[in-house]
Amino acid sequence: MSDRLILAVPSKGRLMQDTLALFERAGLTIRKIGDERGYRGEIVELPGVDVSFVSASEIAQFLKTGRVHLGVTGEDLVREAMFKVAERVQFLLPLGFGKADVVVAVPDCWIDVRRIADIEEMAHTFRRVHGRRIRVATKFTNTTRRFFATRGVTSYRIIESLGATEGAIVAGTAEMIVDITSTGETLRANKLRILDDGLILPSQANLVASRTIDWRPAAREAENEVIRRLETVVPEAPAEEAGAD
Repeated sequence: MSDRLILAVPSKGRLMQDTLALFERAGLTIRKIGDERGYRGEIVELPGVDVSFVSASEIAQFLKTGRVHLGVTGEDLVREAMFKVAERVQFLLPLGFGKADVVVAVPDCWIDVRRIADIEEMAHTFRRVHGRRIRVATKFTNTTRRFFATRGVTSYRIIESLGATEGAIVAGTAEMIVDITSTGETLRANKLRILDDGLILPSQANLVASRTIDWRPAAREAENEVIRRLETVVPEAPAEEAGAD
């Protein structure tokens, strides 16, 4: 295996732009190699680093399987992608952008459902009346199951969302949702309300290290230099395994 450090960064959108801007402020210029629409890059100031431009969700998978040493992606995606997170990755540095919350939201008209504990009681009544379990639309299937299990919620069925999750209730495919939100405006526009204790995970972009890849000394040296430079522009202290598995 090569001694070179492999760093995965988002390949498109605001997350990519914010990542490149942050690294540049830290004196780490990321540029693509070859075709501008390609997926390979480098850090000008650190010749021992290979950069891969990958979707944010794929970065989480690459960290899990040891295809990259470091990645910049959302904590929500990392925790959704794997169980026993601490065994597979290390959260090195919260980067201060890409902030959003994974939340449980229900229709405004559910006036008696204010907290997670109310869901189970309501679900039993719902099943008696409708003959089926309540449906929860979400892209965060693993996160939802783990969270509900810790809260004693069992009478539900996951409906995996492939599109705009907040529209699932209007479309009649679900009764409630677990989704990610930054401002809550989209939820409110769809007459949805976050439960009082419905915050599952406050997420943001993180610099994350894989524990499943082979770390050579040269790769560790490059990692330390990346962290050292980023810490000069990101005031937050490193948060080892912030949040719950």
